[in-house]
Amino acid sequence: MAGTRIDWPARIEQVLDRALTLPEAGSARLREAMRYSVLGGGKRLRPTLVYLAGTALGASAEALDDPAAAVELIHVYSLVHDDLPAMDDDDLRRGRPSCHRAFDEATAILAGDALQALAFELLAGRGSAVRPDPAEAQRRLAMSRLLAQGIGTAGMAGGQAIDLEAVGRRLDLAALQDMHRRKTGALIETSVLMGAAAAGVFEGPLHAALHEYASAIGLAFQIQDDILDVTGTTASIGKVAGADAAHDKPTYTSLMGLEGARAAAAAQHARALAALAPLGAAGAELARLADFVVGRAN
Repeated sequence: MAGTRIDWPARIEQVLDRALTLPEAGSARLREAMRYSVLGGGKRLRPTLVYLAGTALGASAEALDDPAAAVELIHVYSLVHDDLPAMDDDDLRRGRPSCHRAFDEATAILAGDALQALAFELLAGRGSAVRPDPAEAQRRLAMSRLLAQGIGTAGMAGGQAIDLEAVGRRLDLAALQDMHRRKTGALIETSVLMGAAAAGVFEGPLHAALHEYASAIGLAFQIQDDILDVTGTTASIGKVAGADAAHDKPTYTSLMGLEGARAAAAAQHARALAALAPLGAAGAELARLADFVVGRAN
């Protein structure tokens, strides 16, 4: 999906496979649960965003491997925990039994915990015997801070808490957007900004453009998810279709109707494409990824 036509999902699969070798896992079952949850499935949207944003700003693929793997490990950890009976109680993930069904609840909790820890270990320079130069240390510190903020109370964890409290309630559009900006959008934004940080870009017009783009596709992604929960099948989306309605969760489709949600997704798509203008040709692959986000069927 990049201008160099590198197969980013294939690359991140290899990076993740190496990261999950885990000779000191403590338990073969724990290692198996981590590998089961991470490898062999998923759209790899978030690591691809790291790669595309970073390479658009001049970073090498090698410099982006650690942050790309870190965001995917965090994403999978969140899915493992979200699927637990105490959370969303989902039996399917990526077309097969969710981690707690394939193993057990305790192992799923530990697998999620360990995936989160591994993500930050990678960002810190796992296995590196050489002290990084000051610029590299600054980039890694910035990426660690971005990821921590994206998954904490201001981001993913806060959004999930709002989601749990919203079951059976009717949220207005502003509250729904706030919930999804945190729960789903924050990690998507973080992925883009970590790519920028890996390229040494922390501010300025290109950084602002990428931030706006990421905000738009983060919202578009969640709107499309809500649409697919209504229009998709369990086989096509890889998880139980209609689960949001069954759990009486507020969604864009329940608030705006199906056509209203489609119009909202299209508006965010247009916003994302407009945001990329300052990048010129360097933003072409990011534009194609925005097309995918609103056109995907799973």
